[in-house]
Amino acid sequence: MENHDALLVLARARLPDALLRHLLASHPEPRDALAAARQGAGLPLACREALARPCPRQLASDRAWLDQPGRHLLAWGSPDYPPMLQRTPWPPPLLFLHGDPDLLWHPQVALVGSRRPSPAGRQRAHDFAAALAQAGWAVTSGLAEGIDAAAHAGALAAGGRTLAVVGTGLDRSYPPANAALMARIAGEGLVLGEHPPGTPAMASHFPSRNRVVAGLALGTVVLEAALRSGALISARLAGEAGREVFALPGSVDNPMARGCHRLIREGATLVECPDQVIEALEPLATSLAADLRRRLGPAPETTARDTPPGRATRSAGGQPPQASDHKRLWLALGHDPTPLDELVRRTGLTVAELSSMLLLMELEGRVVADNGRFARHP
Repeated sequence: MENHDALLVLARARLPDALLRHLLASHPEPRDALAAARQGAGLPLACREALARPCPRQLASDRAWLDQPGRHLLAWGSPDYPPMLQRTPWPPPLLFLHGDPDLLWHPQVALVGSRRPSPAGRQRAHDFAAALAQAGWAVTSGLAEGIDAAAHAGALAAGGRTLAVVGTGLDRSYPPANAALMARIAGEGLVLGEHPPGTPAMASHFPSRNRVVAGLALGTVVLEAALRSGALISARLAGEAGREVFALPGSVDNPMARGCHRLIREGATLVECPDQVIEALEPLATSLAADLRRRLGPAPETTARDTPPGRATRSAGGQPPQASDHKRLWLALGHDPTPLDELVRRTGLTVAELSSMLLLMELEGRVVADNGRFARHP
């Protein structure tokens, strides 16, 4: 509780990102980072006052929000901090989460575009997201009107994964019309943002939001955008982070396609279908799987009998590997989709343990997931 409170106070103090990352990296315990921040000189008066005299009512309200199921506060330096975002030039020091935090480690594609798309552009975003989700990718966007909302809805309609990065507190929906969509994403995917509860929509927050969208994803696809568009900011930030940028061409008579044409002229990859995006990003997804393996520790090898075709391995000396949590899970899985609670019963492992291992197996192509049920890859 003390460390959670320290993080909440630091979140409200609005310290410069670089300073807060330094404090959190230098002090494994957030309460020590808070103590060091209080001793720092040269901070604006508002920051110093927020650190020295946090509002008890505000702290209690933030704590009450965080104590609800499915809500988390993730700090820089945590082993759960998403590796793709960590590798960007501007990672946020704190992330508020509502939903499934394991999705931060899942391979993601960002779909972005105009808030006022053409009907064809809106449908294309929905269909693109559905196809990516059916192929096992998570779809990330910014929960804005237009392309963003259509992308989230398409991923959900396909029974897939989606992450919504917001520029407000997670207890507020912007635009308000997307409140129901935001609640559904929190229940079936993940909503995240940098700002503490109650933070209203502010113009300066949305370019900042875009950097998180671009930073989480292996690649960003611009589906439809005018020449002056926030989607082009996301594309530029993706390029600065060393990520792939894709753009769909459109009619020369459509002003909502001109931003995409400009990106293509500047070097973005022209794509016409989701398969072209997947083909380009699959090698990077393999790298993300390696990160997850390091996070979970070395996974044991499995016997040829228990390994899908083409993946048979044996331990050194030709002997079968020792029993393990991974082996127990593999043996508990069948070819018929099995719900997570049944896997808990069969293995004796916790939901958190199973979720991480299932995610790794899915990244490796050994497991398929369908609406919360899991089976061996055929």
